[in-house]
Amino acid sequence: MSLLKKDKPAVTDTDLTMTLSRREARRLDSLGRRLGRRQARRRPDGTPVMSQLQSFWNDSAQARKQSGLRPGRRGWMTRAAGRVNYIESPIEYQGTTVQVEGLWPFVIGSGSPVVGVPLGPHLLNSSTVCADPIFWFLNNLVLNPSAFVVGRPGLGKSTLVRRMITVLEAWGIVPMVLGDTKPDYVDLIEAMEGQVITVGRGRASMNPLDLGPMMTALLELPEGRLRRQAFEEMRGRRLNLFTSMLALLRDKPLESFEVSIVSECLRILDPDLMTPPLVGDVLALVRDRHPRIAKVAIDRNDEAHYYARVEGLLDLLTALGENGPFGDMFSRPTTEHVELGRPMVFDLSSIDDSDSMLLAAAQSVCWNYGSAVVSAEKHLAEAGLREQRHYFLVMDELWRMLRASSTMVFFLDALTRLNRSRGIGQIMATHTMNDLKLSTQELSDIASGFVERAAMVFMGGLAEAEMGNLTKVFSMSRAERDMITDWSSEGSVNPETSKAAAPPGRGKFILKIGKKPGVPFKVQLTNTELLVNDTNKAWKSASDRAAMSSTHQLDVEHEWADL
Repeated sequence: MSLLKKDKPAVTDTDLTMTLSRREARRLDSLGRRLGRRQARRRPDGTPVMSQLQSFWNDSAQARKQSGLRPGRRGWMTRAAGRVNYIESPIEYQGTTVQVEGLWPFVIGSGSPVVGVPLGPHLLNSSTVCADPIFWFLNNLVLNPSAFVVGRPGLGKSTLVRRMITVLEAWGIVPMVLGDTKPDYVDLIEAMEGQVITVGRGRASMNPLDLGPMMTALLELPEGRLRRQAFEEMRGRRLNLFTSMLALLRDKPLESFEVSIVSECLRILDPDLMTPPLVGDVLALVRDRHPRIAKVAIDRNDEAHYYARVEGLLDLLTALGENGPFGDMFSRPTTEHVELGRPMVFDLSSIDDSDSMLLAAAQSVCWNYGSAVVSAEKHLAEAGLREQRHYFLVMDELWRMLRASSTMVFFLDALTRLNRSRGIGQIMATHTMNDLKLSTQELSDIASGFVERAAMVFMGGLAEAEMGNLTKVFSMSRAERDMITDWSSEGSVNPETSKAAAPPGRGKFILKIGKKPGVPFKVQLTNTELLVNDTNKAWKSASDRAAMSSTHQLDVEHEWADL
């Protein structure tokens, strides 16, 4: 049986008609509606209207392009531009309706200006307190670039000054610590790769008649008023220091004719301030009865009368020489001069605390020498012969000089006034206002003037009896006085751990500017600053110091790794 293949029928248009299921028809209808809506969102010019998501992304891209042209409220939004990631919210306060209505029209006191060295948080509103005498002076916030720090020992006076030194040095201000007696600043200056000059018996010597190597540079000043003023100021500084040292040995001021004799000796030995004489040279000139000295002494052509007049001065000059109580510290040439432009410190820690007279003499010589060198450079800068540099002079432990002799107060008073006239920033520190109470009321008033004339006063912990005239001069409120007295209390002991807590006033100060309300704050240090702020190294063993140094090195490495 055979199977016959049938022919295929022809395909017609009717056979091509498509039949959709209900599901397919719904999907096709939905697609058509979407296409219609998309076509309806076109603008008259034919451009499509973007969705909200597309508009957001396009606006963000445009904003990112514009951020490179202007900073936003958090700074420049570009790579490595230091944009602020977190903005601290303002402190909010609550009050009843009766209390708040008294604030209308909601006028509040302004906060402390964000100018100067950042010191730490405000104790009442947690804002950052910034202050230092130089930048506040440059911004017309104070009338002169000077500050005074007063507070009990161990509460952070030197730490406050070190914080200022650290930041000011980074901002181009050159610090000069003109007499470090503990020492508190040697480690910091060494960390800055500065100059450390150790002064003491058997160590570096300081010639009180030497004004430094800048005297030769003053010859570059053109002949005229500026040059004459510069040399006369240097001459006055040298005479003031030398007579003050002689008065320190006598413990009372020199007679007027004795000052005239010393002045004439210096003019004979060094008329142009180029070859500083030694104490022995002055002694020989007076002892040999130089004609010009005899004339100033009014000897009446009588040798016996002359030596009767200068007998006391000869004794003082002999005592200031190498056979006197100071040894050869001030009778030899200056062994190391100050290098201008570098941070420096005079290390006086080798001088025993019991030798108060020598310590005061060394402090006065170092202070006069440093300020004279800086002042000479200022004269050259004003004449356009040197680059203008700013210096920050530090004198800590002021009480040592004032207690050594009553004549030191006159020396300091004259010296600080000269520094203010030259626009040099300075800061002094002592323990209490009782340190400024001297043998007579006149001297006490002059010493108190150091604080009263200071543009900025930082007050740490003090007992009520140690405040002196602070409450009257600065119009301190009851709350401010209570705060300072609370900070003066000793640290408590934890009964569970038997360990003593830090004193409540450590690092806390009130900044007073005239009679304005004080600004209470607490000094906060970074980890990098802690090692050079340890003033209790004498109580630590070598292993403790090595462990601290190792830990400090790890902290520094971690800080750099984070950066």
